[in-house]
Amino acid sequence: MTSNIRRAIRRPRSLSAFVAAIVALALGAGLATILGQENQPVDFSHNVLDAPAPVAGAVFGSGPALHPGDLICTTPFQTSANVDTDCEKKGPSNETSIAINPINEDNMIGGANDYQLGLNSGGHVTETIHSRAHVTFDGGRSWSEFPILFGSAYQATGDPAVAFDAAGHAYYATLGFRFVGPTNAQNPDVLVANSGDGGRTWASVRVATGSGNFGSVGDLLDKEYVAAWGDGNAIVTFGDFRLAQKGSFVSARIFSSVTHDGGTTWSTPQVISGNLDEAFVSVPVVAADSRIYVAFLNTTDLTTGRDDYEVVEVSPSTGARLFGPVKVATTIDGFTDYPLAFGRQTYQDSLFRTWAAGNITADPTNAAHLAVVWSDMRNSVLPAPGNPYAATTNSDVIVSQSFDRGRTWTATPAALKLAGDQFMPWGAYDRRGILRIGLFDRRYDAANHMYGYSLATEKRAGALIFTTTQLTTELSDPTTGDRWFAATVNPAFRFATTFLGDYSNIAAMPSGGVAAYWTDMRLKACFGSRCGQGEDAFFALAP
Repeated sequence: MTSNIRRAIRRPRSLSAFVAAIVALALGAGLATILGQENQPVDFSHNVLDAPAPVAGAVFGSGPALHPGDLICTTPFQTSANVDTDCEKKGPSNETSIAINPINEDNMIGGANDYQLGLNSGGHVTETIHSRAHVTFDGGRSWSEFPILFGSAYQATGDPAVAFDAAGHAYYATLGFRFVGPTNAQNPDVLVANSGDGGRTWASVRVATGSGNFGSVGDLLDKEYVAAWGDGNAIVTFGDFRLAQKGSFVSARIFSSVTHDGGTTWSTPQVISGNLDEAFVSVPVVAADSRIYVAFLNTTDLTTGRDDYEVVEVSPSTGARLFGPVKVATTIDGFTDYPLAFGRQTYQDSLFRTWAAGNITADPTNAAHLAVVWSDMRNSVLPAPGNPYAATTNSDVIVSQSFDRGRTWTATPAALKLAGDQFMPWGAYDRRGILRIGLFDRRYDAANHMYGYSLATEKRAGALIFTTTQLTTELSDPTTGDRWFAATVNPAFRFATTFLGDYSNIAAMPSGGVAAYWTDMRLKACFGSRCGQGEDAFFALAP
């Protein structure tokens, strides 16, 4: 396989969502082909047939002048089972992360890709993508948005990840994108902000610096995630795509960095993926004994394109690799396992991108007990047609567990065999040691189009047998009638979204139960002359 093919397969997930923003935007839907559209909340100024756009070139704006601690807005008090955490209704919010303050569980912080769009009097679109802290102090009934400020250098942030340490200090990790011209983006940096007041006020640090521009020699950093423990301790892990001339792929490795002073300073990042060099999408977890494990995907089989889930143990003191990588399982996510839309994996009658990635979680009642959660196509009809409108898909959530601190894993991973597609799962053990999994779930729609958000609950600790409950009170349809990231490939499915984010999230409540946080499309959104279904960060509690 050539390096260019590997680069296409391993192209970082966040890149399409943000680098494409450097091109001009327009309000009309236009035509799209299944090969070329990038992820933007409104369409490009030129469709892929190079036709003139109804609105000429848009630019990245600087956004409003905000200061640390500024209250952007607050939602109404909501008593419904599903709560909208978005109050800044100037664009979509997706790709959610949530954390619960262990010393005050009424205080929670949600992170999301938050887009701020504007339309000036001349009809031009301006945009910033600044992730906000969605903060509640009343157990999720009302939410306020506060800015995460990283200086004026970054016009966009993305891949939000939120954590609290045991002392109630909060950490918010993201990527920072800088634009050095209207069509030239520098490779992103890894940024981590911290807050000592429950998420109102944030101070930020650049932990790792990307190098080069998109399409040049350099280091393209991607998909960071954060975990925290003790008093002032946190770890951030991230991928580094090393690129050569014209952006050709060289290697992909996982790095880590730690802080022990509440996020004021961070250690020099170091490689933790061992000799694996096709590694991406890492997530760390801190076990009950403060040992730290990191799970990530690595493309080992270049013939099929399927990935292996791998786990390493790292030092809490330095972030250095102590053990591994250890293979958990092979994910069924290769070249012919999914239909494709715009070169990305997707599902039946859909255009939004997806993948196998999930996370690793640790049992608070048994420090040696870990689980890795993901989704794949092992129970679908294979090979899948390349055209999603000719495919019938059945993606399932898969789980593997370890009882010896990640040294060995379930020989045959367990599958949640449900009808339709389940995808983008996130696992968390509750305080009883019961595994809970949040997931997008299409089994509520016989056509396998609309999704709800579900919570799977293990019947007993370690059993890997689950009951599943729907958390959503309304379904979302990503296949038609959408306002953001919309494209039309099949006239029967007009304005299908091409982007929901790349993950959802749940977190265990200290007193019991789970908080869930997902991208929801039930609410209408209007921008310019067209309305459609929006994308909002929704929240629910489950016992």
